[in-house]
Amino acid sequence: MRLAASCPDYLVGEARIKYLAQQVEELPETAFQEIRRYFFFFLQKMIELGASDMDLGGPACQGRVWYRIDGDKRPLMQMEPVEVEILDVVLLGLLNALQRETLLSDLSVDFSYERREPGKERARRFRATMYFDFMHLAMNLRAITESVRPLKSLEFHPAIERGLMFRHVRDGLTLVTGVTGSGKSTTLDAIVDANNQDVFAHVVIIAKPIEYVHTSHKCLIRHREVGKDVRTFKEGIVQALRQDPDIVVIGEMRDPDTISVALEITDSGHKVFSTLHTSSAVESIDRIVGEYPPNEQERVRNRLADVLRCIISQKLLPAIGGGRVLAKEVLWVTPPVRAAIKNGNLGEIYQMIWEGTKSGQITLEQDLYRLVRKNRITKETALNYANNKRRLLQLLR
Repeated sequence: MRLAASCPDYLVGEARIKYLAQQVEELPETAFQEIRRYFFFFLQKMIELGASDMDLGGPACQGRVWYRIDGDKRPLMQMEPVEVEILDVVLLGLLNALQRETLLSDLSVDFSYERREPGKERARRFRATMYFDFMHLAMNLRAITESVRPLKSLEFHPAIERGLMFRHVRDGLTLVTGVTGSGKSTTLDAIVDANNQDVFAHVVIIAKPIEYVHTSHKCLIRHREVGKDVRTFKEGIVQALRQDPDIVVIGEMRDPDTISVALEITDSGHKVFSTLHTSSAVESIDRIVGEYPPNEQERVRNRLADVLRCIISQKLLPAIGGGRVLAKEVLWVTPPVRAAIKNGNLGEIYQMIWEGTKSGQITLEQDLYRLVRKNRITKETALNYANNKRRLLQLLR
């Protein structure tokens, strides 16, 4: 780690990181092996602790490595603090040349990371983002599950589970929404895997980065990582139109261009799954429409109403006895819901979900109440995570 101390004192911030990146480029393979061994120590701790996330680098960490365990992120005090300058070099050493170039031009870079372990058939995979933190480098690393959860374990109503399967519903847009760390990718992977075991079809997954890598069984499953296999989400979706897919999975609908081509490929008769960073079904619809200027919003509402099939909005809650449990809101687009979207009467949709339990719909508050009754979460937890506390209190009385 002598490289960290070799940087001239007059270089600070981005200029210093650029200098270190140039020096890292010229390191021999033995130096990279040393960097990887150093980093693997932190990574092994993450695996031993069963942490979902690891954060390190930058002044904010105060030399500590922070781990998220059962929803709480804390520093591991048993490890000695590491100088922030050393971690700058370690983090740069984890990137390839193209990733270092992206980091310096965009001031952040997203990528997937693999750790191969002796005796294991599959490498452990992680999703990483590296970025600048007050003139130094920081990174978040998220563990990607080694196995896919069965779709049954997510406890959807049979009618909703049926609607997620290509065998029964062969078109339309399904959104899985929630804040970062709410398990959206886990749910998407469960849906893809269930279809992979059920029907002969072609699935194209467009994501940044690719997380869980599916093995083709009944479905031919293509994985296209934005930045590696295709330049942008938009290009990946447009190209998918010419690749004869049945199901298209879009990692995230993050801008109007991606939303527009996602609606286009759904409108062309494909079954499409994607994600949004929203906390309820109604907010998800409002978010999509709100991405467009006012003069285009009516057109988008009509188009969305025609192709939307389902919205699953989910949260991960601390469970009684440890661990976390999934709570979700599920909207299935019925003719009345479709009419409400087209007319802009989004305020009516929550009540439609509330009254739609026979068709498999459920509000977040109804699902929180179910979890309280099953003694899986406390009343306090339910109230903390509810979107509509008044409705939940009515159920809890």
